[in-house]
Amino acid sequence: MNIKPLADRVVLQFVEAEETTKSGIILAGAAKEKPQVAEIKAVGPGGVVDGKEVQMYVKVGDKVLTSKYAGTEVKLDGVEYMIVRQNDILAIVE
Repeated sequence: MNIKPLADRVVLQFVEAEETTKSGIILAGAAKEKPQVAEIKAVGPGGVVDGKEVQMYVKVGDKVLTSKYAGTEVKLDGVEYMIVRQNDILAIVE
């Protein structure tokens, strides 16, 4: 099953957080923060959104930083995704 986002929405899959810190401390599941780096899996077509022309600046495969509390989480075929608007993406990670 595929997800095809509409308008200015983007489907993200988060990159797994580190299990250990740089100093070697192993983190318990509850101690880990929600990751903010994600890979783009699908991009909507853009177009007119709320009366304004929206051009999509991101593409499938880009790694991006997102707002901490943005988007809607969905689970499809056992995989968790996040659907956000393009303006909830803060930066592209290169």
